Amino acid sequence: MESKLKGRVLVILLVFLVCVFGIVGFPRNLIQLKDNLRSRIRLGLDLKGGTHLILQVQVEDAVNAVTDQALERLRDELKAKNIPYADIQKTDSTHIVIKGLPQEKSSDMQALVAGDPTGRALTMKVSSAANIRNQALLQSMSTIRNRIDQLSVVEPEIAEYGQSDFELVVQLPGVDDPTRVKDIIQSTALLELKIVQDNPYPSQEAALAAHGGVLPPDAELLPGPRTSSGQSWYLVNKIPAITGRDLTGAEPSKDINGRPSVNFTLNRDGAARFSRVTGQNIGRLLAIVLDRRVVDAPEIHGQISDRGEISGGAFTPEKAADLALVLRSGALPASIKYLSEETVGPSLGADSIRHGVIASIVGLLAVMAFMLVYYHGSGINADLALILNLIILIATFVYIDAVLTLPGIAGVILTVGMGVDSNVLIFERIREEWRSGKAVGAAVAGGFEHAFKTIIDTHVTTIVSAAILFTFGTGPIRGFAVTLTIGLLANLFTSVFVSRTIFDYVLSRRGKGEALSI
Repeated sequence: MESKLKGRVLVILLVFLVCVFGIVGFPRNLIQLKDNLRSRIRLGLDLKGGTHLILQVQVEDAVNAVTDQALERLRDELKAKNIPYADIQKTDSTHIVIKGLPQEKSSDMQALVAGDPTGRALTMKVSSAANIRNQALLQSMSTIRNRIDQLSVVEPEIAEYGQSDFELVVQLPGVDDPTRVKDIIQSTALLELKIVQDNPYPSQEAALAAHGGVLPPDAELLPGPRTSSGQSWYLVNKIPAITGRDLTGAEPSKDINGRPSVNFTLNRDGAARFSRVTGQNIGRLLAIVLDRRVVDAPEIHGQISDRGEISGGAFTPEKAADLALVLRSGALPASIKYLSEETVGPSLGADSIRHGVIASIVGLLAVMAFMLVYYHGSGINADLALILNLIILIATFVYIDAVLTLPGIAGVILTVGMGVDSNVLIFERIREEWRSGKAVGAAVAGGFEHAFKTIIDTHVTTIVSAAILFTFGTGPIRGFAVTLTIGLLANLFTSVFVSRTIFDYVLSRRGKGEALSI
């Protein structure tokens, strides 16, 4: 019995030392002790200060883009095979309708699509559309993470939010002015270089009037830079020569006039296409289109291959740097809609920490005092187990690199209550066993044995609830769930193993006939 008790005491001491080392290391003085505590315990957004954003990816934009590309390819194929048709249009994000196909071209058309030769309806597979939506969400997460990483935001969190609404949560610790970050996140940065079919027009009406009220089928009208006479409009090719997907790099620079600009380089395929298009259109204007707006339209003076420049009168050094950043990180596959925004200042976070710590200390002292008054000497047992429980909880946070949030502090306080609840169950069972006439040793053993099942039941049900919170919650709610789960697991160790060891140690040193202080 003595050797088993020593082994259990050594296990407790080892756990205690490992936990203390994880929390504070080997501090040489009080200042280093405080620095170690600050650096090893990661604080969440609500304690450190920063910005919390919830945004929704408009995934239907990605589905529409794929359908538009399919429609353009189909037009090209029909033209290449000399198959006439009356009309081809997109009815919604997943359907394309072709009308007026001659019966004699049915066999030629069969090689492209299947259906009625006089009016075909092409439908995207449900699984394909779902895959495009999911990929758009994942690509948006990756792109947003790349953009934020290049802004040197420390320990940002970008994760899925909710279950099926294609929402993301973005947490930016230390960012208390999110305007620029929001602009960079939201910028689609869809770069397209398109040949200008006609000179810029002073208005949309003028462009339509110049073409008899109907634009050419292979062209589109886009807004251009604002001039002294108003908004200009450009008639450009629908199909771009190259897009942002062809870029391999982008850096802020200055043009020949000293204005801010962005230099970009192209991959092999993009360079080949760009070289061919610019070589065939020397003397014409090349529209640089960013997010469906022409920012500049320089004249093509010669064949261009693998590099180019984006410039504009409205560019500032910061805008040029931001544009280069988003082009490097890749274009978003869909637009972004902000659903909510919360900003926590550093002073508010410091107040939350101070009030949370005060509440935890007051609660801990009140509980410890109650246990001493109500259970006398055995209350010291419960208090030691409770303190070790908190030490294990904090050390686990450090070792698993978890984030402590304000709800997490609430979880710490709740853990104190759960720990005391376990001790109360055990101590009351020991009192009942002792009052029934059993010896002290047998009463202690019976108390732990009968209370153990109840303790397991309460802890398992609470951990299941915490798991549900962690699965469906986000940010601070997850922090609460993690803290509560760790605290409950630590409490199983301290209230059962540690308290029993302390009782056994006290009983081994107890004189014959001496009563147990409980």
